[in-house]
Amino acid sequence: MQQHYFELVVKVSSHHALFSDFLSDTLPLGFEETDDGFIVRSEDDLETIIWGLEQFNEALQKALSTNIELECTQTKKENSDWVKKYQQSIEPIEIEQFYIHPTWNEPKANRINIAIDPALAFGTGHHPTTASCLKAIAHYVKEEDTLLDVGCGSGILAMAAMQLGARVDACDTDPVSVKNAQENAQLNGLTFANIWEGSSNKTQEQYNVVVANIVADVLTFIANDLKKALKNSGILILSGILNQYEDKVLSYYKNLTLLERIPQEEWITLVLKKEEK
Repeated sequence: MQQHYFELVVKVSSHHALFSDFLSDTLPLGFEETDDGFIVRSEDDLETIIWGLEQFNEALQKALSTNIELECTQTKKENSDWVKKYQQSIEPIEIEQFYIHPTWNEPKANRINIAIDPALAFGTGHHPTTASCLKAIAHYVKEEDTLLDVGCGSGILAMAAMQLGARVDACDTDPVSVKNAQENAQLNGLTFANIWEGSSNKTQEQYNVVVANIVADVLTFIANDLKKALKNSGILILSGILNQYEDKVLSYYKNLTLLERIPQEEWITLVLKKEEK
């Protein structure tokens, strides 16, 4: 262990979730969320991350035509077991009947437990889009359903569906995510029916439920593939949609019936149905 480490305290005035997404995609290590921002710790200097945050903030302000105050403060500190301290700061989360917890927390009685070993990164279930997808899965997925999780990430949504008795396929364009999802499933004694690197266009099957928690633009690009993967009377759960892009996304799914919209903070999850012809 090195003698020193770097601690970066980030404060943002608004759009906390978007900065959280940026850090999740950018950092090779985890970060701690605070009420007004984030804390990043690393044995390497974090000036590059500061530069990236400043560039992201500038682009976000232009895209949203709003002012966002960003403050980044890096300090060099004496090294201690900061990984352990970080892990101790992570709280389990309860959504519907699901109890999502890091491996060092005990399972909870009378809940559907899903263990995640976050190592230095734990955001699964805490982000509004993941939480609202879990709510939709809790309400719409039935035992013996077939389900496809598109952009599976850690596999948390797929595992929730498996725990409800569904047969689950999954895919992600990131090979690291595919590997991570398989490891997390194994940790919970679960197995994917199929999992692959790529998107939904690589399967010829049709499913009772298709879940895609990605971003609005991607949901429009792959709309035809998602609809093709859905059986008649099947349920499509779309998430990763900021409020202002809801109508744009819906315009690509006009031939489906909107059953429910689940708002959470500035995000929307849409539940749609493919009616029988």
